[in-house]
Amino acid sequence: MTRILESYAQGRWQPAGPGAQQLKSAVDGSVVALIDAKDVDRKAMLEYGRAKAGPALRAMTFHQRAESLKALAKYLADFKQEFYALSYQTGATRSDTWIDVDGGISTLFVYSSKGRRELPNDRILIEGPSEAISRGGSFVGQHVCVPLEGVAVQINAFNFPCWGMLEKLAPAILAGMPVLVKPASSTAYLAEHMVRRIVDSGILPEGAVQLLCGSVGDLLDHLTCQDVLGFTGSASTAIKLRTHPVVLGNSVRLNAETDSLNCSLLGPDAVPGTPEFDLFIAEVFREMTSKAGQKCTAIRRALVPEQCMGAVQRALAEKLDGLRIGLPSSKEVDMGPLASLGQREEVLQRVAELARESEIVYQRKSLELVQADAQAGAFMSPVLLRVDDPHSGHPVHYVEAFGPVCSLLPYKDMSNAVALARMGGGSLAGSMCSADDQAVRQFVLGTAAMHGRLVLLNRHCASESTGHGSPLPHLVHGGPGRAGGGEEQGGIRAVMHHMQRTALQGSPDTLGLVCDRYLPGGARRLEPIHPFRKYFEQLQVGDALLSAEREVSLDDIEAFAALSGDTFYAHMDQEAAAANPFFDGRVAHGYFLVSVAAGLFVDPAPGPVLANYGLDNLRFNKPVYPGDRIKVAFTCKQKVNRETAEYGEVHWDVQITNQDDENVASYEVLTLVEKEDWVQV
Repeated sequence: MTRILESYAQGRWQPAGPGAQQLKSAVDGSVVALIDAKDVDRKAMLEYGRAKAGPALRAMTFHQRAESLKALAKYLADFKQEFYALSYQTGATRSDTWIDVDGGISTLFVYSSKGRRELPNDRILIEGPSEAISRGGSFVGQHVCVPLEGVAVQINAFNFPCWGMLEKLAPAILAGMPVLVKPASSTAYLAEHMVRRIVDSGILPEGAVQLLCGSVGDLLDHLTCQDVLGFTGSASTAIKLRTHPVVLGNSVRLNAETDSLNCSLLGPDAVPGTPEFDLFIAEVFREMTSKAGQKCTAIRRALVPEQCMGAVQRALAEKLDGLRIGLPSSKEVDMGPLASLGQREEVLQRVAELARESEIVYQRKSLELVQADAQAGAFMSPVLLRVDDPHSGHPVHYVEAFGPVCSLLPYKDMSNAVALARMGGGSLAGSMCSADDQAVRQFVLGTAAMHGRLVLLNRHCASESTGHGSPLPHLVHGGPGRAGGGEEQGGIRAVMHHMQRTALQGSPDTLGLVCDRYLPGGARRLEPIHPFRKYFEQLQVGDALLSAEREVSLDDIEAFAALSGDTFYAHMDQEAAAANPFFDGRVAHGYFLVSVAAGLFVDPAPGPVLANYGLDNLRFNKPVYPGDRIKVAFTCKQKVNRETAEYGEVHWDVQITNQDDENVASYEVLTLVEKEDWVQV
């Protein structure tokens, strides 16, 4: 029975209307689903997300949202076989589906991990150190980031209905913004099924994810300055979104990922027989055939030293001859069909346009398919073109055939190669296969400004490389110019896109209370009990210890040198040290000062402090000479609760001063502190 896709709006599933559009299988042309969203109130969806899910998400801390993403990833992993079965209907092979489904779920795990490691267990994000903006230190500045109070509207492409959705969804949810997903219609049946599972899980607050199956309609008319618009698709559609009067008038944040004529460069050193030559052939072949070339990061232009053009052409033709095309679910198949017959027709039109000034050097005359019908499905042969004169006005630099299509372009030298790479007008991804690091440096310096990502491959990293066309949640996915000018993913960078940066100004105590951390110049809380004797729950930001003084002697310096082996002349040679423009004579080791400071502030008995796991921002600000006396101000700067652990993290501000109250060193000590009443869930 044909599925009728539904939109999930305002807490309920709403079916398609009577004029529903047919969505057909890419494999055999059968009707998979019906889609229509004529009767869905798009304005109400936005209002529901803002009023219902927004406050619920913002009431959670970053860590709680991160834990939700982790739980959601685990939940979705239990239904992978359901997603795989639908994915095959889109034309995706098993390996294609692994990238889309498993890759999308993995992205949730990555953002969960990064959220718990790199963000505080709080609802406000402190960005950078405080700024001293007054002479006496009573008036300071601090940048903070808070979630925007709107909805993240995410308009996705047809080629990766799962990954494309989850890689946008994860950073928005982590930031504290509900999302409204609008999948591309041709493969919406897969996205809809995954959203059904997300809703069924009950893991996210109600309304945190809404789904619009069908046209955008008047959705953009109701966006506000607090909403975020994310788009993946054609450059022409991105222009329409950018110039929408509401998007312009309300300064709606827009992140677009669009067309991209990505290139890969075979280095001048990578002649036939070298590992880099073989690596290049493998990368171009994979990018032509993975997802039937329907990848925004696929290699469209292969730049080759002119003397290697024949060898590259023959090697690629040989690889393509072995390509098995057919039923995507079959283990015997390497490449399935395009997403639809309409998509195939568009690709063939673009190929014809390219062929007017290029030579087709590989295209199968007939398609012999594995367990599939060439007449019913959207199958096509891979196409390799050759452009012997890739001048700046050649269509290879501005026409994209979004399928299993690639063009070979010769270059004379590295300067010419850089110029050709730049003619793409801005790309998501470029790559170079070379063992000549100087040539690689020239390529990077010449092309980085025109690319969102550059993959530099050689025999040393090939075995662990993720390849030319694999976006990773840790790194930005976007590019300048025709690639859209946006940045998706990139770890916490993507989270920040959904937050408002605000500059606060006030006293250190007021801002410290707002930010829940000790700021320089703030009041310290001195109590009889040593801070190391307090459990995590008992500690308060601002709890402090002011130590006694200790005199640094020449014997101390020499003993530390003997123990550590650090006999740098500034510590051991009076005449040489005095000749140094920074010193007046022999000085104490900086690491000796850190060690002595620990002796001044540490309470040695076993207790709530379990471990010291590092130092941050260590600076030696003034020399310490024999006879100087130092003391320490040790203050609880920040607490980070690990809700699923028996301990929390405590950051301590350390200021070492001399007998004249001059700061000689400063840093942050990181400790793990036991919870008093921890009960493992």
